[in-house]
Amino acid sequence: MSSQQNPAPETAETAATDGPRPRRLTYAAVLAALEGAALAAGGLWVLVRGVTGEPDDRQQAVTLGITLIVLALLPLLAARGLLLRRGWSRGPAVITQLMALPVAYSLLQADSMAVPAGIALAAIAIAALVLLVNGETTRALGIKGPGRAE
Repeated sequence: MSSQQNPAPETAETAATDGPRPRRLTYAAVLAALEGAALAAGGLWVLVRGVTGEPDDRQQAVTLGITLIVLALLPLLAARGLLLRRGWSRGPAVITQLMALPVAYSLLQADSMAVPAGIALAAIAIAALVLLVNGETTRALGIKGPGRAE
């Protein structure tokens, strides 16, 4: 008696990973990774300055640095998930962009060198949001809309 293996039925996740990754998905992952890297770099800078420099409040500087480094994990994990075409990764990526918009707005309200940073952050967040909600990206991640379950 011989045993034959039946191939596993094709799921939405395996269907989503067939073929090349769309450029829009790659661009969205790169933007999320850039935001995560910027958060991590900023957190590391604040942490080092807090430990080695003379901040007004050393404990507050260290806490802010650690918080920024931990917050950097969200867009970095989302970027990795987007590159690997995981459907769950779009949620954290969208949340990251939505959190970046109020930060960009507050930077735009400053009368300092922060205005160009606010413009850049707003442009990146809006571009990433457009890429993330694009139909091609949604299909590549295997995300089904309401009423479209198979």
